[in-house]
Amino acid sequence: MASFRDLSIKHKLTLLSVLASGSALILACGVFVAYDAQTFRDAMVKTISTDAKMVGYNSAAAILFGEPQSATETLTALSAEADILSAGIYTRDGKLFASYLRDSQTPSAKSALPVLEGMQPDDHRFEGDHLDLSRQVIFGGEVIGIVAIRADLTTLQTRQARYIGIAFAVLLISTVGSIFVSLWFQRGISQPILKLAATARSVSRVKDFSIRARADSRDEVGLLVETFNEMLDRIQLQNKELQRAHDELEQRVIERTLQLEAANKELEAFSYSVSHDLRAPLRSIDGFSQALFEDYADKLDAQGRDDLQRVRAASQRMAQLIDDLLELSRVTRSQINRQTVDLSALARTIAAELHNSEPERQVEFAVAEGLSASCDPRLLRIVLENLLRNAWKFTGNHQRARIEFGRSHSNGQSAYFVRDDGAGFDMAYADKLFGAFQRLHAMTEFNGTGIGLATVQRIIRRHGGQVWAEGQVEQGATFYFTL
Repeated sequence: MASFRDLSIKHKLTLLSVLASGSALILACGVFVAYDAQTFRDAMVKTISTDAKMVGYNSAAAILFGEPQSATETLTALSAEADILSAGIYTRDGKLFASYLRDSQTPSAKSALPVLEGMQPDDHRFEGDHLDLSRQVIFGGEVIGIVAIRADLTTLQTRQARYIGIAFAVLLISTVGSIFVSLWFQRGISQPILKLAATARSVSRVKDFSIRARADSRDEVGLLVETFNEMLDRIQLQNKELQRAHDELEQRVIERTLQLEAANKELEAFSYSVSHDLRAPLRSIDGFSQALFEDYADKLDAQGRDDLQRVRAASQRMAQLIDDLLELSRVTRSQINRQTVDLSALARTIAAELHNSEPERQVEFAVAEGLSASCDPRLLRIVLENLLRNAWKFTGNHQRARIEFGRSHSNGQSAYFVRDDGAGFDMAYADKLFGAFQRLHAMTEFNGTGIGLATVQRIIRRHGGQVWAEGQVEQGATFYFTL
């Protein structure tokens, strides 16, 4: 079946035409041969039955007077029938009275006398290559004997063989003829389809949608060709529109790139200005405040010294804000250099630095083993430093604390997390966590600039991931991120 599907439509039409005509011819020939055989048998039974009745009529007197010689002479008249092999006249009690054998010199099973056993009076049966028939001999309304005749079926077999040969020859001639006729007529069906297929291959190969197929008729094939051409028209129009949109998009990309480059240059200039022009006044404020505190501390009262310390703290805090903003700007503009990073080792290194900064604190760090990722090592260090330092900071009011770094699964994706059991936060304000300068705790409670989590979010987004947090007040917080 698969090989038939792979044939060309030309060969399919030819094959179907030959099969249809051949099947019809075979069926017709089969019915004709079977009908002829049945008709010949019926005619043969009728003819032999007439012969049997004639023999019975002519031999009735011989049976009554017990003259088998006369009955035998009557049977000898059957020699005129070439198909009769043998015949016998039997008495009413089934005894053989007279017989006739055509091949008496070379008797055979086929030419033996017909057997009455198993046959009904006035019955016949076909046995392979011969016919056995019996008819009653009636005289005066009484059965006085039986005539049995065996006829040869060679004539029927020869006739059937001849008809089968004729049917085969007719079938062969008709098949050859139907092939030529189908090849002639199928051109009108297959040629337009083959031309359409060739056009489709040409369009697919050279990607030229201006090529068109030619419709040679107004039938279904012609309608298919017209529809195909209309489809090519739409594709050609769409390609032109896509090309125009592509050209416009390239132009817009060029313009946006130039604008972005200009914006980056302005941002770099602004960063340089912030880094140099703003730092210098802050250093002066802090430096002169320190000098004033050292040189004139004895001339200032407690309120004056406290105010001076506040000036210094404010200038230092502003310097820290400037540093954090510059760091956020560098994170946004820096190029990502991905490589395989051992996140477990990086987390342990940061944990050791935190312990060294405040060795008196009792904080347990639990870092999962074997955590690695494809990321920028410098940027991921900034992420883990911010998250782990936040956890360290917000557990500062607890005598004992636990900070954990590990990996879990969220929505079928691996997510890394930093979990602590510190101050936590109210989930109603979770959307403010990652905004610049957004703080959920007072400066007097926990210090910081509110830039760290915004930096974390930008780094994670640049890695194609997401960051989110879960927490409860005084029950800790968990920060998740994906890469």
